Amino acid sequence: MRNQSKYLIVVIAAVMAFSSCKKFLEVTPEDRLTEDQVFSNKKNVEAAINGLYLRASTAGLYGEKLTMSIPELFAQRYNIPATHTKIKFATLSLTDANVAKELEEIWKNAYSIIFSSNVIQARLNRSRGILDAKTDSLYQGEVLAIRALLHFDMLRLFGPMYSTKDSVLKSIPYCSQSDVAVTPFLPANVVMGNIVYDLKKAEQLVSIDTSKNFDKRYRFNYFAIKALQARVYLYRGDKTSALAAAKVLIDNQARFPWVLRNNLTGEKTNSDRIFSTEMIFGVYNSDLYAGQQKIFGADVAAKDILAPLDTRLAEVYESSTLDYRYGFAQLWRNTEVKSYKTFFKYVDVDDKSKPWRNTVPLLKKSEMYYIAAECESNKEIAIGYLNTVRLNRNIAGLPLTLTDVQFKGEILKEYQKEFFGEGQLFSYYKRTNAATIQNGSLAAGTIAMDATKYVVPIPESEISNRN
Repeated sequence: MRNQSKYLIVVIAAVMAFSSCKKFLEVTPEDRLTEDQVFSNKKNVEAAINGLYLRASTAGLYGEKLTMSIPELFAQRYNIPATHTKIKFATLSLTDANVAKELEEIWKNAYSIIFSSNVIQARLNRSRGILDAKTDSLYQGEVLAIRALLHFDMLRLFGPMYSTKDSVLKSIPYCSQSDVAVTPFLPANVVMGNIVYDLKKAEQLVSIDTSKNFDKRYRFNYFAIKALQARVYLYRGDKTSALAAAKVLIDNQARFPWVLRNNLTGEKTNSDRIFSTEMIFGVYNSDLYAGQQKIFGADVAAKDILAPLDTRLAEVYESSTLDYRYGFAQLWRNTEVKSYKTFFKYVDVDDKSKPWRNTVPLLKKSEMYYIAAECESNKEIAIGYLNTVRLNRNIAGLPLTLTDVQFKGEILKEYQKEFFGEGQLFSYYKRTNAATIQNGSLAAGTIAMDATKYVVPIPESEISNRN
């Protein structure tokens, strides 16, 4: 779904969330269409669906805030000294006014899209005949999957520690209504049940697409839904279901070929630094490169730049410059401007026709192998899943004699290496209830973690609007 902005003719639900559900359409200027106009023909409906993806891809959600910056700051990815503008994020001062404001924006953006998806689904059900049966089923499935994804990420961020007894505590609202109503806060396990239900239904509605068109990876197709199911089931603690879902991707792994050395070194200015061939699902953000420069650019002031300590970076990658994620792909580079390496993962390529331009990966093939490794009861097979990724990252495989503690440590290392700038590490720490995590602002040492740092408070505006 590249170049969506060229044919996006509908702007839907630009309003912010109120009580997690808000009015859908208002009187619109000439560059917008009313709800009735949207559901008057196939072209407009398609644009409405595309609009959901576009809004999810902006910097306020998956284009930055939920991938490159906030969860990565929480996970201690970067060196954030006391004078840094993001020090309150790095110290997980979740009630700080500036931190709370940004987290509130994430909440509002997510629930605004969720509500829009509900309205689209309701109108599709009332507008039979506009779409052929196959397209209608596809769009219904995509809408449910988008709704599930956003609820899941709000649960991972704002919900309780799910792997403990706290999974029964009140968490977030699950908004499935298309009218203005207050949606109650639900226990986390109930929210998770709704997510699982939506993804099962989405799987049934979305047929397997045999197309290898790269644009398909910007939509919730069958394989993207299965990959999200694997992540959701693992977070829920259902390892049997997580393994089954992950193995669907592993059994079809040829559809998502491992990145090749030549993709990374053959053309230095066009290096595939996001390993796009392995991407199962991602978002297209037309402002990605401006954001990259603003956050990671070598000319950004020391008080603003997000960059790790070189010693911590070398520790993560075990000083292996042969690792595609550290050396060959040029994700990290020395410049004349800074005395330390800066992040180049999302820097633009010279060849503007490359299909992965402006892309942030959200679900990748490698994660399916990590999930399978964590869920597989046979230790040798489990280690084999990890080794498959390692060998395709140009590093040696692990011995099959690892202890349970060693094996868990190796999975953690892979999450640290693989998902830089993608926002997955903090959720891994929270899911596994890690008591300590490395201190990114010191060459050595850790910080203590508990529920007060893992559980983001519900935005005050959400609570006050219910009174």
